[in-house]
Amino acid sequence: MSSVALCRGLSGSSFMALDRSRSAFFGNKNSRTRKQGNVVFHRPILSMSTSTSSSTSSSSSSTLPKWLNSEYDVSNKSAGIIGKYDPQSFESEIYKWWEDAGCFQPDAKELAQRPFLAKQPYVLPMPPPNVTGRLHMGHAIFVALQDILARFHRMRGRPVLWLPGTDHAGIATQLQVEKILIGEGTTREEVGRDAFLEKVWEYKAEQGGHITRQLRSLGASADWTRERFTMDEDLNEAVVEAFVRMHDKGLVYRGEYMVNWAPLLQTAVSDLEVDYVDEEGKLYYFKYVIEGSSSEEFLPVATTRPETIFGDTAVCVHPEDERYKHLVGQRALVPMAEDGRSVPIIADEYVDMEFGTGALKITPGHDPNDYALGKKFDLPIVNIMNKDGSVNEVAGSRYEGLDRFDARTKLWEDMEENGLAMKVEPHMQRVPRSQRGGEVIEPLVSSQWFVKTQGMADQALDAVSTGDIKIVPSRFEKTWNNWLTDIQDWCVSRQLWWGHRIPVWYVGESGEKDYVVARNEKEARQKAMSEFGHDENVILRQEEDVLDTWFSSGLWPFATTGWPNEDIINDPKSDFNRFYPSTCLETGYDILFFWVARMAMMGLELTGKSPFEVVYLHGLVRAADGTKMSKTKGNVVDPLDTADHYGADSLRYSLVTGVTPGQDVPLNMEKIEANRNFANKLWNCCKFVTDNALKGASETELTQSLPVNEPIAQSEYDTLSLPERYILSKCHKLVSSVTQDMEQYSLGAAGSKVYEFLWDEYADWYIEISKTRLYEGAGGDGPSSDEARAARKVLVYILDTSLRLLHPYMPYVTEHLWHHLPRNSQDGAVNALMLSDWPQMDDDDPLYFNDDDIVSFEAFQSLTKSIRNARAEYNVEQGKKISATIVVSQQYQSMLEPELKSLVALAKLDPENVKVVLAGTDEAKSALDEECVNLVVQDGIEALLPLSGLIDPVKEKKRLERQKDKLSKEIEKLAGRLNSKGFVDKAPEAVVNKAKGELTDLESQLGMVDASLEALAK
Repeated sequence: MSSVALCRGLSGSSFMALDRSRSAFFGNKNSRTRKQGNVVFHRPILSMSTSTSSSTSSSSSSTLPKWLNSEYDVSNKSAGIIGKYDPQSFESEIYKWWEDAGCFQPDAKELAQRPFLAKQPYVLPMPPPNVTGRLHMGHAIFVALQDILARFHRMRGRPVLWLPGTDHAGIATQLQVEKILIGEGTTREEVGRDAFLEKVWEYKAEQGGHITRQLRSLGASADWTRERFTMDEDLNEAVVEAFVRMHDKGLVYRGEYMVNWAPLLQTAVSDLEVDYVDEEGKLYYFKYVIEGSSSEEFLPVATTRPETIFGDTAVCVHPEDERYKHLVGQRALVPMAEDGRSVPIIADEYVDMEFGTGALKITPGHDPNDYALGKKFDLPIVNIMNKDGSVNEVAGSRYEGLDRFDARTKLWEDMEENGLAMKVEPHMQRVPRSQRGGEVIEPLVSSQWFVKTQGMADQALDAVSTGDIKIVPSRFEKTWNNWLTDIQDWCVSRQLWWGHRIPVWYVGESGEKDYVVARNEKEARQKAMSEFGHDENVILRQEEDVLDTWFSSGLWPFATTGWPNEDIINDPKSDFNRFYPSTCLETGYDILFFWVARMAMMGLELTGKSPFEVVYLHGLVRAADGTKMSKTKGNVVDPLDTADHYGADSLRYSLVTGVTPGQDVPLNMEKIEANRNFANKLWNCCKFVTDNALKGASETELTQSLPVNEPIAQSEYDTLSLPERYILSKCHKLVSSVTQDMEQYSLGAAGSKVYEFLWDEYADWYIEISKTRLYEGAGGDGPSSDEARAARKVLVYILDTSLRLLHPYMPYVTEHLWHHLPRNSQDGAVNALMLSDWPQMDDDDPLYFNDDDIVSFEAFQSLTKSIRNARAEYNVEQGKKISATIVVSQQYQSMLEPELKSLVALAKLDPENVKVVLAGTDEAKSALDEECVNLVVQDGIEALLPLSGLIDPVKEKKRLERQKDKLSKEIEKLAGRLNSKGFVDKAPEAVVNKAKGELTDLESQLGMVDASLEALAK
């Protein structure tokens, strides 16, 4: 278990603490800006350990100067563990040291005995947050979980690439810049596309970077030298290549279909970007007058959106509806239509006769269900909506140009005036709202670019069913299967300017009939000449729309490692061949389809490989009561403020423990505070070891025997006393259990086990027992004794091992404390806990433990607890030492006699009046004849506590008499109520039964007090 590891490669960023707050943790100023055409690309400047392309091989690296390796180690250790746990005093300093030392790079742990590429890398693609976003709890939980995985596998010797980056966030970013322009008195249309994009890049330069600094503040050990941005030049090329290849395969097409239109954003959005909210609206009842009817016969129709009447192309009834059968085949006049237009009355079983009036207006241009019915009956599609949500000329001169909701109000008023309105009723309805803009989505038919998904979805389904992709937890496989089975074609065009512009060029001065799909304008011109017979001067117009942000994000695992660069793909040592496919994709279950499924489909289609082996899904972070965090409700917990107050470690640990994968996380301050107390407990344990236990250690001990370089083997284990053997066995079993849990992605369970062991076993039991070895006043033979040296060895070994186990969860405090433990050092070594070995490096060579020793010591613990409980029951003063005779079978005699001083210390016994006697002997019989409390601990162990030592008879009698008097009065009062006919007859049965139960309890307590008084009188 070597604590020495080489840390290779200088960090590619210069990170400087801007202030003590989390929001300005570290600054990244090394960036390269390039301009190609009308688009500016920003690329990180990579370190000497990587080539100028972040997707090429990183095997070449240089060893850091020794002063940089050991700078923090030396300064931290020399300062000592002073004061109380104060995470703000060391967290930022530790992170800067880690990053400057290159500890986050894949080969940071590479040693001479671990050749390059010897172990299979562990690769985590970071879900790219919005480049101009700010940290929220959703980010905090993915940082905590992914960093746990990265640190664990790194310590186990695997080259770990946690690849970070940010997303250009097309809609969100464009919205922010448009708001800025509006504030300046202009719009994007007025400034033009090129000027607008320059404005967006300026905004990105100003606001971008905050989110990655905030991710760092939580301890994210991602390789920032490889940080990517979805608009990087080579990633843009990957997006273009993907679109072209998929189009060439017939997977991309242009079509006119029903889409979700966001009027505020003025773009189509996918089904997954629409939230359906239950809201109270209105159901409008009106008349569809039958054309040619002399009696003005009409069909009563109900709708929630009267303004769409102008887009109606039929009225539909159920074929079995006796009310309307006679009207099928006739026509009805569209209310308030200026041209007197009429529509056919049709019949279809789709209509629900019980809803509304049983007659349904059909608007194929503005309702997805009506669209399907319109296709079935070959009805015309009429669009009545402009892109901004106002109604167009189809509605007529009275309504043209009005906002859709204003048009609704005016139309209804006009229908009332013309006798066409019948009534309005309140109606709960599911309203589609844009996740980004919040406005009501308008379904409309529009020409868009689509990706055929069925074939790719089948590949993704097969990948999970065959085990090529494993979903954790497995219950989400059903959700995966349902969605991919019923998948619709993916609308990938967005009517935005910020994003990856669709690589389509329309041929000629106008029209969109003839077009070519190409990688650049030069190739587009060649295709226009060859496919359409134009000359080289043909006018080409590039598609104005950009691609859905999720299209570029779908390429993330392989585009960030070099795809589609053929030189990189053909280089066996390139990042693409070394780090693709990824090992684990960790993300929230809420984007299983937004992102994960699309990555799987596109990865399989474009590379022939599943892009990851495991999909680990975490739940949503919710308020303490389980409700969604909302600014409106005022229950949002800010991760930066929380980390400032409690420390990043406490927040991380609170987010990942106590829950299973995929389960939502209710977060409250009490839990975070409790975990801060745990960090403080760990701090105090380390202070005890370094400031007290090691004070008597010799220089030889500190430099040779105490440093933890490998597990304690059985040969050394067998020389130790029972408490030491017990704590080692428990520790080694813990190592095995935690390792297995983490390999199987049971991260919450593993973290809780370390907590329980450190607090319940190490701190509460072994540290207290170690004092009987270290201090003469506690029964020890002095600091130079063999048992003192053994205790120091075990104290350091258990603490060191525990810090390694806990490090992935609480990296800052464990790193800080670990530097104070005895360690060997070597020239050129990075003295970092995060690069030390995991306690169990080889699963085939488990650490030694002995279950018999655990059983024996648990008997000692049971005895101690029984005596402690008796002291509490008899209200023995805390500092008072009592006498005890421990009666044991021969099996336990040899175990207890050597540890009598430990029992004396833990149970607060009088060392002059405590003894262990063998059951059945005269001495045991004599002890049983005395007036005492007999504690039967378990088969073979009894504790006899003389009653005279437990209580003062006079004081105890007075206490019991006071208690008896109080109980008697309460019984008299309650019995009086129950004997009252008015109470029994009038009170609810549950109240009466509760009172009877309370009376029974009080009478039972009184009986126990009387028995105690009787015993004292003997």
